[in-house]
Amino acid sequence: EKVMKQGVPIGDVYQALQAFMGGAYVNDFTRFSRQWKVFVQADPSYRRSPDDLKQFYVRNARGDMVPLSSFVKVTTTTGPEYTVRFNLFRSAEVIGAAAPGYSSGEALAALEDVASQTLSPGVGTAWNALSYQEKVAQGGTVKVLGLSLIFVFLILAALYESWSLPFSVLLSTPVAVLGAFLGLLARKFDSNVYAQIGLVMLVGLTAKNAILIVEFAKAELERGRPLVEAALEGARLRLRPILMTSFAFIFGCLPLWGAAGAGAAARRMLGTTVVTGMLAATLLGIFFVPALFVFMERLAGRRDAGEPAGSVAGKGTPLHLAPPPDADDEPPPRLSSVE
Repeated sequence: EKVMKQGVPIGDVYQALQAFMGGAYVNDFTRFSRQWKVFVQADPSYRRSPDDLKQFYVRNARGDMVPLSSFVKVTTTTGPEYTVRFNLFRSAEVIGAAAPGYSSGEALAALEDVASQTLSPGVGTAWNALSYQEKVAQGGTVKVLGLSLIFVFLILAALYESWSLPFSVLLSTPVAVLGAFLGLLARKFDSNVYAQIGLVMLVGLTAKNAILIVEFAKAELERGRPLVEAALEGARLRLRPILMTSFAFIFGCLPLWGAAGAGAAARRMLGTTVVTGMLAATLLGIFFVPALFVFMERLAGRRDAGEPAGSVAGKGTPLHLAPPPDADDEPPPRLSSVE
C-alpha cells in the first residue's frame, strides 16, 4: 500500500534492492578480444548493515526520488537457507549408508520400520535416486532365475523329447547356487545385482555339466543297458571333459576374484559367485547328476532294460514262455470246452 501511494512500481523496488544489496546484470561488452559482463552493485561500505537502506532511493512515476526506507522494513528472523521439496511436498532429505555387515536392502527395511514407529501422523517417506531404483527392482532376482530355469527346461525338453530328463539336469543347479552363496558369505559380500548376474550364469554352466552326463547315460540306456549301469557309465565317460571345461572356466575367472582398481568391487562380486558356484557344481554336482537321472527315470516309469513300462504283452505283466516238452514226457491233456 505504501508503494502504491508513493507511485512506485513494485518491480522497481525489488530491482533496486537487488542492485544495491546484491547485484544486477546490465549487459555485455567486448574489449581486448574478450566478452565482459556488466553488473551494478553498491559499494561494500554502503551495504554492511540494514540501516544502509536509508541511503538507497528509487524513482517514482513522477520522476521524484523516494527513499527505500519509507516503505521497506527490516526484521531479523531465523530459518533454513533453502527449502527442500520432493514430489511437491516440503521434505527433509536423509542420506546414509548401510553399516558394515549389512546389505542396502536391510538398511532400507530398517529405515522404513523406524519411520513407521516414530513419524507423526500425516508425515510419510519416499525413496529417491538409487534407493528408489533398488525398491522398484526388489524381488527381481526370483523372477529372473525363474525365467532362466523355465527357458532351460523347455530347451532341454525339446532336445530330449522328454519331460523327465530336464529335471535330472536342473535339479543339480541348487548345489551351484548354494556354493555361490557360501562364497559370498565367506568374503562378506552382499547379494547385489552382480551376484544375481553370476547366478544366472551358473544356471547355464551347471546345466552344461549335467547335460554331458545325461546325454551319454540316455544313449547307454537306449542300447539296452540297465538304468543304474547306464548312469554310472555316462558319468565315467564324461568325467574328464567335465573337469577340464569346468576348471578352465574357474581359472579364467580367477582375475575377477582378486580384481583391483576402478570397478573392482563389482568384478570381485561376480568372480566370487561364479568361481565358488562352479567349484561346488564340479566337485559335488557330478555325484548328484547320475543319482538324479536314475531317480527321475524310475519316477517316470522306465525299466532297467531301457523300455518303458507297459510295452511288453500290451500290459504291465511280463510274458513267460514255457520250454518245449521232452519226448519222454506225456503230452499235456487236451481240454474240451464246457457249455
